[in-house]
Amino acid sequence: MKILFLVYHGFSEVSGISKKIHYQVKGLRENGHDVRLCYYGFAENGHRCRYIDDKVIKDYGTGKWAGIRQRLDYKCIFDYCVHNDIQFVYARCFQNANPWLINFFKQLKKAGVHSVTEIPTYPYDAEFVGFPFQTRMNLKVDQMFRHKLYAQMDAIVTFSDAKEIFGQRTINISNGVDFDSIPLHQPSAISRQPSALHLIGVAEVHYWHGYDRLIAGIGEYYKNGGKRDVFFHVVGGVGPSEMYDSMHAPGFAELMEKYDIKEHVIFHGQLFGDELDAVFNQCQFAIGSLARHRSGITVIKTLKNREYATRGIPFIYSEQDSDFDEQPYVLKAPADESPVEIQQIIDFVSSVQMYPKEIRLTVEHLSWKRQMQKVIDNL
Repeated sequence: MKILFLVYHGFSEVSGISKKIHYQVKGLRENGHDVRLCYYGFAENGHRCRYIDDKVIKDYGTGKWAGIRQRLDYKCIFDYCVHNDIQFVYARCFQNANPWLINFFKQLKKAGVHSVTEIPTYPYDAEFVGFPFQTRMNLKVDQMFRHKLYAQMDAIVTFSDAKEIFGQRTINISNGVDFDSIPLHQPSAISRQPSALHLIGVAEVHYWHGYDRLIAGIGEYYKNGGKRDVFFHVVGGVGPSEMYDSMHAPGFAELMEKYDIKEHVIFHGQLFGDELDAVFNQCQFAIGSLARHRSGITVIKTLKNREYATRGIPFIYSEQDSDFDEQPYVLKAPADESPVEIQQIIDFVSSVQMYPKEIRLTVEHLSWKRQMQKVIDNL
């Protein structure tokens, strides 16, 4: 099948979302499909351009008008689909429903081209609370037009259990993993020391990750006489809104000062490759999302849970995820604002009997190759 994978933004080498998209494209190609990747970005001369597989199909120029045009002009993509016999368009939601996008998918439908949109997180409205005014206004526009937009498509792809979203039927899949890119957890001498517990959380940190609950848990553990050394390694960007002025909970800095545990929380920033592996290998346990309830989400199949399992490291999260809720290497936290109980983690880590390779075997069915083919089979 000839497929156009449509993304409304560009890519970054340090972005987990960018990597995920490329793994999805790889998964489709591994199933024998002819996949073209369409995205938007900036050329070396500063021009705003629409690309397909690194070739410019539309140069919008520079300035504010160029920025507006790229939001309204989808004719170049439609022409490409028709002239290249594209049979299926897989788009990734950017909360950008508008009349021009509706018309684009309507024209695709008339031309006999099937289409779906993946909504990575649903529901997503609550995630925009506290965002800048312009961003919240863009969401208002999306809310006005999204039902009409998705009516033009065959289905919505979701990582939730929802059977219908915005009036359209869904295709339920799981976030996948690329096994070639994730090495097995290889515990170092540090992680094998019985006197210390090293925890790792990898994310571009937002309030729904709930890391404040874990930091507060470490504080309460020592306040109540805890003796074991516990360290939390945070890998990824942490903005001032979470460090100092969280709208949902005390900031990380405030909690560390309150409990006098600054030396127990280590912020590594963004790490990749061998540096990331080295931090993972000194840790015995990983931290998933602990506060998805803050953004109104109960059920979600996050990418991070799958990456942890692929490495073969036990982990904790608070949402509902049917792929992992009953796994023996998973600890479930309550979906509330209580501090995470560190003693419970200590006891759990001591009880896990599975080796990293055994944990990894439980998620072989979650490869992107298998998950993306589910979409094709459903159509």
